[in-house]
Amino acid sequence: MPDLSATTELLRLLGDPTRVRLLALLGREELTVAEITDVTQLAQSRVSTHLGKLREAGLVRDRRDGASSFYTLSHDAMPEEARRIWALLEATTEDPLIEQDRERVREVVRARAGGASWADSVAGRMERHYSPGRTWEASLRGLLGLLSLGDVLDVASGDGALAELVAPRCRSMTCLDASEAVIEAARLRLARLGNVRFARGDMHELPFEAASFNQVMLMNCLTFARSPSRALAEAARVLRPGGALAGVTLKAHRHEIAAVTYSHVRFGFEPRELRAMLEAAGFLVDACDVTSRERRPPHFEVISIHARRIDGDTAARPAREADGGAPRPEQAPQQAQQHGGHTAAGSAVKKPRRRVEP
Repeated sequence: MPDLSATTELLRLLGDPTRVRLLALLGREELTVAEITDVTQLAQSRVSTHLGKLREAGLVRDRRDGASSFYTLSHDAMPEEARRIWALLEATTEDPLIEQDRERVREVVRARAGGASWADSVAGRMERHYSPGRTWEASLRGLLGLLSLGDVLDVASGDGALAELVAPRCRSMTCLDASEAVIEAARLRLARLGNVRFARGDMHELPFEAASFNQVMLMNCLTFARSPSRALAEAARVLRPGGALAGVTLKAHRHEIAAVTYSHVRFGFEPRELRAMLEAAGFLVDACDVTSRERRPPHFEVISIHARRIDGDTAARPAREADGGAPRPEQAPQQAQQHGGHTAAGSAVKKPRRRVEP
C-alpha cells in the first residue's frame, strides 16, 4: 500500500492531460517518438520529456530496434496502484483529441507496414519534425555558404550573434548599436574576425557617409524606433544604389506586457503600412509579408523585409512627416489605448553620441 507521498506523486503524474493522452495512445500501439510526434503534433522535446517521466514511473516501457526506440504501455510491469487508477481513467475518459489521435495512429501504422521511409511519413510537414543534424541553425549555417556579400551594416546589432554568422561571407561587417555594453559584448564575440568594426550610434541618425554600404540588416530593431520612417530613410541614405535591405520585425499586436518588458516603442507593424514606409524611403520592395508565426502563446507573427535602394535621388529625400501612415511617437499612447493598454514610448532610446571604431 503506497503512502500519502507516493499516492500524491502518482496523481500528479496522471493529472497532466498530455501524459494521459500519451498513455491512451500507447495502450493501442507501440510507437517511436517520431511517430508519436507525428500523431499528436506535439514538439519532440515535449513528447520525450513526458515519456521519460512515464517510463521512470513504470507506466510505459521501451525497446530498441536498430536505430529506433519503440514505446508502449507497460501492461505487465505497471505498479498495481497505477494500474487501478489508469484503468479508471481509460474507462471514463472520452475526448475528441484522443479519438483524433487514434485515427491518426492508424495512418502511421499503415505507412510503417508499407515500408514508408521517415521522409515519406512526414511529407508535407517536414519542417515540424526533427531528424539528426537537421535543425534551423544548421540549415542556416549551411545556406550562408551561398552568399557573397560586400560591405554590410548591421543596425542595432546587439552582441553580434547574427553578425557572427554573416561576417565570414562579407567583405566587411559594421556592427552599430546604441548601447556601449552590447557593443563591448559584440567586440569580444567577434574578436577573431578581422573584417568587423564597431560603432555606437542611433538608427535615426547613422554616423556614416552616404552610399557607404552594399547591404543593410534591420533585424528586430524597428519596434525600438521612435520614427520608423526616419530609420528607413537613414538605411536608404547609407546604401549604395542597388544596395539591398534585409530585416525582420513583428506584425502589429496587442500585447502590452511584452512591449514593456522588451522596451519596444511600437506594437509592431501592419505589412501594408511598413511597405508604404519602405517605398517612401526610396526602396523597391521585393517582400514585406508575414512569413512565420510562433507556436507558443501569444503566437507573435513576424514580417520579413527584402528591399533594394532604387537610386540616389529617391533614397535621399526626407522621410514623410506622416511616417507612411504609422503613428508618430506622440501618437503612440493613443495607439496603445486602442490596443487596450499603454505604450512603452516613454522609454525611447536617448540619442547616443556618435563614435565609430575600427
